[in-house]
Amino acid sequence: MTNLLLNIDASTIDWSRAQFALTAIYHWLFVPLTLGLAVIMGIAETIYYRKRTDFWKSTAQFWQRLFGVNFAMGVATGIILEFEFGTNWSNYSWFVGDIFGAPLAVEGIVAFFMESTFVAVMFFGWKKVSAGFHLASTWLTGLGATISAWWILVANAWMQYPVGCTFNPDTMRNEMTSFAEVALSPFAIDKFCHTVISSWIIGAIFVIAVCCWYLLKKRETQMAIQSMKIAAIVGMIAALGAGATGHKSGQTVAEVQPMKLAAMEALYNGGNSMDLTMIALVNPLEQPDYTTEAEPAMKIAMPYGLSLMATNTPDGFVPGINDLLNGYTKADGTTEPSVDEKIARGKQAIQALADYRQAKAEGADTSIINSQLSIINSNMPYFGYGYVKDKHDLVPSVPINFWAFRTMVGLGCLFILFFAVVLILVFRIPLASVFTRRLLAAIGLLDEAEADGVQPSAILPRWLCWSAIIMVPLAYICSESGWLVAEFGRQPWTIQDMLPTWAAVSNLQSSSVMITFFIFLILFTTMLAVEISILLKQIKKGPSRQ
Repeated sequence: MTNLLLNIDASTIDWSRAQFALTAIYHWLFVPLTLGLAVIMGIAETIYYRKRTDFWKSTAQFWQRLFGVNFAMGVATGIILEFEFGTNWSNYSWFVGDIFGAPLAVEGIVAFFMESTFVAVMFFGWKKVSAGFHLASTWLTGLGATISAWWILVANAWMQYPVGCTFNPDTMRNEMTSFAEVALSPFAIDKFCHTVISSWIIGAIFVIAVCCWYLLKKRETQMAIQSMKIAAIVGMIAALGAGATGHKSGQTVAEVQPMKLAAMEALYNGGNSMDLTMIALVNPLEQPDYTTEAEPAMKIAMPYGLSLMATNTPDGFVPGINDLLNGYTKADGTTEPSVDEKIARGKQAIQALADYRQAKAEGADTSIINSQLSIINSNMPYFGYGYVKDKHDLVPSVPINFWAFRTMVGLGCLFILFFAVVLILVFRIPLASVFTRRLLAAIGLLDEAEADGVQPSAILPRWLCWSAIIMVPLAYICSESGWLVAEFGRQPWTIQDMLPTWAAVSNLQSSSVMITFFIFLILFTTMLAVEISILLKQIKKGPSRQ
């Protein structure tokens, strides 16, 4: 560990990161739709269980078929993603496998087994089990997928906020000390809630888009309207919930990953009573010179917003990039060391570890061994910094984080507006006054007859139907932008403050990783094309043509 592949080829690191990013991005194209459709198909079958009509049965079966296609593709990409930890990131897997492997093992043994069992009952048990048992199987399939997401997100959250572990200098590995602390860390809870709730948005938008296509084609009108009611409710709740959980997640990031927050805000120099940047002229193609620039150009900000978001007080202190690099005094009076100090202490830990192992191998006096062990323990929080050569390597990409964060938040606000409009139209909510009716008629949301008192048509206007279809790729852009912030924001750390990426990668030839990158690119693109093709065929077939 003391000479942990510091001389590895830089292109191997880059290609390994690119391959993992490729797999993760493709995998996340399937997962959120699985989680979102699970809720909507469960609600549809629950209504069937209560009403026992053929209409609701065919509606539930239709959304289950689309769920099944997407579920199968997500499983395939997920398996490849987990294997890459062993092939491309073997040093990472060896160093923290005792911890990281535990939630993944639980996910495979419990959650995935649960999914695979009940999904079979859901698809093939309509005439073989009771209606109640089938309904339970449908919900348990969705619950299994959600539990699976929980354990995977626990593993990811641990990489960003490592807790419940201690370093063993004899085995040269980090070992788990508290499974509960790993599984229930505040970072994991925030990440799970925000990720799963945002996935429901994608499921809701997908369902609304499919229903709008039927309305444009003037077919399956009843199914489309009833399904849109379910999806619009789920979507609105999810959109509002994503905003609330996103705020909570932002506070956790401010506490445990302040450099990520500084990059998201393009905050070069921190302070008290910081404003929340709405928009600014941040070059999307170039890392800014944060050492000389006071703040981004043409900045429009919300007064005190960042301090409120990060600290819940309008005058709270929020550190910027330069504060984190050079050290600063916290609100409680304690001092955060500079990165130079952390690098020095990390190197002390690495050297003490080498001396400790040598002393034990040579059978040195216990006092010498304990002295080295004391140095290791006191400097272990900065162990990963010992592998950092330039402190500026610890600053993540400001352009990617800044613009990805604003893309996510901006689209999230758009989705709230979209769901509100759909809710108003599909539920025919009575308008408060003649004036409001006339105003909506003037901007084209109601025609003259409706403005004079007739209830709005249950069929959405064509422009909104097309807007719903356009929302599908926007929903995925929003979701992927969130993951860009989460993963680019913690760079260069594989494990926050513990293991940088260049010390975690496998000792492979870059050409081998490059070849498999393009193989996976072709494979995943083919899988995505196949899924889209099957989904479109099933949608064209419709619920009444089984």
